[in-house]
Order: sequence, then C-alpha cells, then structure tokens
Amino acid sequence: MSSTPALPDQSHRWRCGGCGNLTRFDVTRTRRTQEFWHYDLAGEHRVESVEVLGEDVEAVSCRWCGRSDAIETVARTDADLASDPT
Repeated sequence: MSSTPALPDQSHRWRCGGCGNLTRFDVTRTRRTQEFWHYDLAGEHRVESVEVLGEDVEAVSCRWCGRSDAIETVARTDADLASDPT
C-alpha cells in the first residue's frame, strides 16, 4: 500500500508512474482555514482574507489512467515532458 504524496513545493511536481501524466490529477484534501468575512449593508459578504491553518492531502489519483498507487513526486527539472500524454 503506497502513502499519499505530499503537496509539491515550487521545485517539485507530481508525475504518474503508470502513464507519465504530469498535468492532470484529482486531489482530495482537507483544509482548516481562518477567514475574514466582510458584509455590506445589504447583507452580502465577500471573503477578504484567508489564512490556512492546516491542510491534509487525503488522496491523489491520475486523471488520465485513474491510478492512485503510482503518483510520485519528482523535481521539476527531472520531469520528462516528452512522455506527458497531454
């Protein structure tokens, strides 16, 4: 059983080891946030700021082949762009 990959940072990206996909993933995650909501006099609101207090990635699967057991994190410079099915 494989572990769920962490969110990639700016120097990494996800790659599907099954089909080579680099660009399309279904991600299920839980976020805990603190938001500042501003209401106008008519009662409509807009969120003016969001602070992420915590985030957990629950599942990542490839949009192309559907595999969730082959998602890997690779350096952006090591990604083989020629093999991406898009």
